[in-house]
Amino acid sequence: MTNATIENVSDTAFWVAHYRGVETERADALFRDPFAAVLAGDHGRRIAESMPRSFITSWVIAVRTRIIDDFILGTVAGGVDTVLNLGAGLDARPYRMELPPTLNWIEADYPAMIDYKDGLLGRESPRFKLTRVKCDLADAAERRQVLADANARAKKMLVLTEGVVPYLRSEDVGALADELRELDHAAYWIVDYFSPKLLRYRRGVMADRMRNAPFKFQPEDWFEFFAAHGWTREDIRYLGDEADRLGRKIKVPLLAMLSMIIGATFNANARGGFKNAAGYALLQPR
Repeated sequence: MTNATIENVSDTAFWVAHYRGVETERADALFRDPFAAVLAGDHGRRIAESMPRSFITSWVIAVRTRIIDDFILGTVAGGVDTVLNLGAGLDARPYRMELPPTLNWIEADYPAMIDYKDGLLGRESPRFKLTRVKCDLADAAERRQVLADANARAKKMLVLTEGVVPYLRSEDVGALADELRELDHAAYWIVDYFSPKLLRYRRGVMADRMRNAPFKFQPEDWFEFFAAHGWTREDIRYLGDEADRLGRKIKVPLLAMLSMIIGATFNANARGGFKNAAGYALLQPR
């Protein structure tokens, strides 16, 4: 059995940051994050090297980061004055994105993660107002306090949960959705979307390596789940469609391509493809 290099969900932040650094080095990069490689460090590189099909992860992180950047730019242009980044991990958007200097950006994450970021980025100057809050988001009382404080500072707020919701149980996602719905200044919410088909595929490929950080949120009908908690879809951008639009189609190594073709030949579930099986949704409260 392969030894897991991801010991907890926080380790995924180092993994993702590594690929943001990889994208930044490309001549045709979809975004530039000069802080990503520093934040990922050797830990992020080692995790990436231990994982299968790195070409997929690299492509996913590049396209997903661009999708979220575009959502942020659009909503801020539409009047959002506060961004609440829950489970911010090693995100460095306050240091790299061109946004109004009056924007309030609030990051909430585990104390150890915030201390780590402060240690590496303490000498850097964010481009707008940045506040970091130490919080265990699994603690309901702490989470509600963070939400209330952010709501009190905002006139129109965007909530970002990049790479957070998939690791939560359905009941916890429902509770978070209800709590955000109650905030009178929460205007938008950016959420990961994964189809049931992709989740089944991921369990088969990543079960061992991700056993310490498994995906738990697996509703049969993703859209109906959020609708039942008072959130409607303003926009959704699928990785496949956005990659086509951006001219960044996934490049599959020959052996991997053969494996995927053979698998699709004998697997009815795979024949439909995964082009629009994942993406990011911009939700609004009903």
